[in-house]
Amino acid sequence: MFDKLTGVENRFLEIEKLLSDPKIVHDREAYQKYSRKHADLYKIVSVFRKYKLIVTELNDSMELLKDGDPDIKEMARDEVRSLTLQKDSLENDLKKLLSPKDPNDDKNVIIEIRAGTGGEEAGLFVSDLFRMYSRYAEKKNFKIEIMTHHPTGVGGLKEIIAMIHGKGAYSYLKFESGTHRVQRVPVTETQGRIHTSAVTVAVLPEAEDVELHIDPSEIKVDVFRATGPGGQSVNTTDSAVRLTHLPTGIVVTCQDEKSQLKNKNKAMKVLRARILDSIISEQEEKRSEERKNQIGDGDRSGRIRTYNFPQGRVTDHRIGLTLYKLESILQGEIDEIIEQLTTFYQTRALQNAESAEVH
Repeated sequence: MFDKLTGVENRFLEIEKLLSDPKIVHDREAYQKYSRKHADLYKIVSVFRKYKLIVTELNDSMELLKDGDPDIKEMARDEVRSLTLQKDSLENDLKKLLSPKDPNDDKNVIIEIRAGTGGEEAGLFVSDLFRMYSRYAEKKNFKIEIMTHHPTGVGGLKEIIAMIHGKGAYSYLKFESGTHRVQRVPVTETQGRIHTSAVTVAVLPEAEDVELHIDPSEIKVDVFRATGPGGQSVNTTDSAVRLTHLPTGIVVTCQDEKSQLKNKNKAMKVLRARILDSIISEQEEKRSEERKNQIGDGDRSGRIRTYNFPQGRVTDHRIGLTLYKLESILQGEIDEIIEQLTTFYQTRALQNAESAEVH
C-alpha cells in the first residue's frame, strides 16, 4: 500500500508542475482536467503526509522509551499510545481513499420511480417516494428537474422521471435502485386491512456527450399529442415525443413540455442515461462476482427496503438496518440510511481489494 501511496504523491507533484506550465495554463481543457486530478489526489496526499509525520513522531517516542529517566519513559509511553491510535486511524483512512472509486460518483442522476404491484396504492407511494427524494435533494442544495410524469386519477403517479443536478448526486443516491415495498392501510380500504404494494426505483448516472456516442440514424422519432389521465388529449399540437433506440429497443416518451423541442431534449437525456446504464450492466455481468463486489453492486433488481406504516418502521434488507423514523424518513431525512449503505459497500469493496492483493 505504501509503495502505491508514494507513487500517488509523486504523480501529485508532477501534476503540480504541469499546472504551472504556461502551455497547460493556456489550454483550458487540459488545465481543467489536471486541476480535477490534482484535487482528487490532494485528498489522498494530504492524509499520507500527515501519516508520515505521525510515523516519524512515533519512532522518536519509541526511542525515548530507552531513556534512563523514568519520567521521560512515562511521557514517552503516553505519546506512543496516543500516536499509535492516530497512526491506525490514518491507515484506515488511507485504505478507504485507495479503495476502488466509482467513476460515476460525481455525476448528476436521472431517477425513475414506477408503480409496481398494488394498483392505485402503489401509484400513491410513487408520489411519496418522489417527495422523499425531492426533499433530500433540496437539503443537499441539488436542483430537481422533472423530465416526464404520468399521474393517476387519485393523486398518485404511474411513473415519474426526474434529473437531480448536483456534484456527487450519484454517489449519494446510487444505492436506492431496486424494489421498495410499502405496507399500510390504503385510503380506499374500508375494513382497515393492511395491503402490501411495491414501487421500483432506478437511479442512472447522467451520460455525457464525450463518453457516449449515439448515431442519430439509430434513433426513431415519433411525435403525437400529449394525453392526460384516461387518455384525453391535453393540447392541440403534436408536442409529445417518443424516442426509440433501434439497436437496444430502449423507448423513452416525454410530453410534459408544450414545446416539441424541449420534450425531445429531455427525452434524449433520459435515453442517453438508459443506454449508458445498459452498457454498464452488460460490463458488470461480464466481470467476476469479486469485481462486482469491489464496485459496490447496489442489488439493483431485488427488494431492498420496506416501509411499514402501522409500526412506523423502515427496514433496509441489504444491511439489516431498521429505523422507527418512518415519518421523518419520508420527509427526506434519509442521511442515516445512505451513510450506512455507503459504509457497508465501501468496506466490502476494500475487503475484496485486499483479498485480491493477497491472492
